[in-house]
Amino acid sequence: MRRPNWVPAGTDLDKPNAARVYDYYLGGSHNFEVDRRMARRAMELWPDLPAIMRSNRAFLRRSVQYLAERGVSRFLDIGSGIPTFGAVHEVARVTRPEARVVYVDRDPVAVAHSRLLLKGDPLSEVVEADLRDTSDLLARPEVAALLDAGEPVALMLVAVVHFVTDEEEPGKLLAALRERLPEGSALVLSHASLEGRPDQAGPHQDLYKLTPTPLTMRSREQITEFFDGFELVAPGVVYLPEWRPENPDAVGPHPERMTGMAGVGFLR
Repeated sequence: MRRPNWVPAGTDLDKPNAARVYDYYLGGSHNFEVDRRMARRAMELWPDLPAIMRSNRAFLRRSVQYLAERGVSRFLDIGSGIPTFGAVHEVARVTRPEARVVYVDRDPVAVAHSRLLLKGDPLSEVVEADLRDTSDLLARPEVAALLDAGEPVALMLVAVVHFVTDEEEPGKLLAALRERLPEGSALVLSHASLEGRPDQAGPHQDLYKLTPTPLTMRSREQITEFFDGFELVAPGVVYLPEWRPENPDAVGPHPERMTGMAGVGFLR
């Protein structure tokens, strides 16, 4: 396969990649046939998947807008993936033109493409780092500068913590990040859930074992525990379309079909 110019050398093009699969679900073009095959197989098992991914992206946009309107102008987006329409900096700057964003991802394809997209943007930076190594992540100069200014920071963990296994102790990772957040900061988190469609949890997790990032789906109670140390914003941890919808009619009669859970909380 001829390597596109946005793919860094050494990238394995023979195995599906979660960031590229997500890009395909959202209608993006930065994916390969191996990713599309996995996505199509997943959709055969679970036809709602593209709608779930779009609902997750819509939650990201609503949460960023909500925080920007409340004065937050610094955003740390961990697990940012491949940039698509409605990225954090685009949404935040509608309200806060001065908004600074540091995008963090462990995937070299996502990082390479983010750097191309954001070249020339002095208020956005991209870091290749892993959520599972918080010491390294927090020590990166771009991240440290964002946090050490003392202004509130929105910690964005959108559809990423479910790629951290129980053995890797996600609660401890979040606690390490929380301890570095300035006063007035917030946590934005969405997570694949066991609830809503428990019959699909097993097959879907099995499918993601084919990628370098296996998926761990969790219950509402487990996801809510990740907000330890934060005061949840109403309506709390809910299905993706239920979190402060712009139009109540858009929630639909079966929000549980959008099986991800989402919430926003302010640092206590």
